[in-house]
Amino acid sequence: MDLNNYEFNTLLKGIIDNPKALRMKKFIQHGNVSTYNHCLKVAWKVFIINRKFNLKLDEKILVKAAFLHDYFLYDWHDHNDSLHGYHHAKIAKQNARRDFAISSKEASIIESHMWPLNLTKIPKSREAWLLCIVDKMVSLDETLR
Repeated sequence: MDLNNYEFNTLLKGIIDNPKALRMKKFIQHGNVSTYNHCLKVAWKVFIINRKFNLKLDEKILVKAAFLHDYFLYDWHDHNDSLHGYHHAKIAKQNARRDFAISSKEASIIESHMWPLNLTKIPKSREAWLLCIVDKMVSLDETLR
């Protein structure tokens, strides 16, 4: 295992293998990608971008928030919520607070990841901006594949 993989896994220790987080594997996010794999991919990409471009963001907060950004724990395709895109960030934040005792900064990052769809939830930190951008890139890639 290379150093980046080890450090990434260390940042998510106790979360990525938590039975509550593993429930995300049951739900499809985009195309045939599970919510778990989507969140893992977004977390990995923000981690690598932060390091590659020496952004000096708070890695622990960034990676944890990125992994939990879609922690809404249901299949949005049959959830009968046509406004899922507007609601799920708040639900993910509430679930993450309940299950993983996230910080207020992590909560803010999760809640703002759907900007500009949620116009009033503007990212307030550099970590939040990076997650917002990377999530859209990964989502587009997953949807088009």
